[in-house]
Amino acid sequence: MSEIVYSFYTAWIIMLTILGGVVKPAIRIIFGPFFSDIVFWFMVFLLVALKVYLRWTTPIISTRKRVIGKTVIITGADSGIGEATARLLAHRGGKIILACRDMEKAQTVCDEMVKRSDNNRIEVHHLDLTSLASIRKFAENIINTEPRVDILINNAGATGLGNKHTADNLQIGMQVNHFGPFLLTCLLVGKMKKTAPSRIIMISSLLHHCAKFDIDNLNCEKKFSESQVYFCSKLANVMFALELAKKLKGTGVTVNCVHPGLVYTRTWKFLPDSLQPVLKFILKVFFKSEFEAAQTPV
Repeated sequence: MSEIVYSFYTAWIIMLTILGGVVKPAIRIIFGPFFSDIVFWFMVFLLVALKVYLRWTTPIISTRKRVIGKTVIITGADSGIGEATARLLAHRGGKIILACRDMEKAQTVCDEMVKRSDNNRIEVHHLDLTSLASIRKFAENIINTEPRVDILINNAGATGLGNKHTADNLQIGMQVNHFGPFLLTCLLVGKMKKTAPSRIIMISSLLHHCAKFDIDNLNCEKKFSESQVYFCSKLANVMFALELAKKLKGTGVTVNCVHPGLVYTRTWKFLPDSLQPVLKFILKVFFKSEFEAAQTPV
């Protein structure tokens, strides 16, 4: 209950500060001085009520089930939901492998996790999803050096990368969000079968419903749309997870595809800069934090 009160208080202060200085003058112009205060406070009430409702209905995992003896690989674990997921699992024991492109940043995150969790079995491995060679090298290293892989969380994703192609001649957004995780999963699934029961988790998005999927234009050679690259890559994640789950039935390897919720992360960069402040405000104040979003894959 104290968390709900805190959320209510925080949302109330932010609403008064921002809406009072930006929205209220506009309301006064539209509705006139007599009704402006009524409309303004009604809006504040509705928005704060929304915040409290979303906070109340966002489940926080109560189980303290440990993962001691298990090996967990999380891609893109140096920031955002991936980092929050890694932090949660680090406190549950087990070996946590942060598969990241930016080694310096990932190592800083790793050192902090070790210090806070007292789990010294957290490692950083280089993985660049824009390079199929890097993915193969990472997978080969894991297969040769790790006795087991129990959980693979394909978390890494990006938008705003533009209409560029990688050295593998694949559209960069599609490769980072789908083709890369697809290859990584296929390379590691054999190892995961041997150490079953194990789990593969694809972090997708509810925005996959917005995809205009054109199988003949996945490489964006006919037409390019930054948003559609992201939407289609997330839909591809869903389709891959569904098909892989069928193929792995009876092997002890479970495949899940999840939507962690609306969270303000780097994946929203594809929207115009003019919308970023408003979007950041709405998502940070009224929707999930990275910690809350991480409850889904955990």
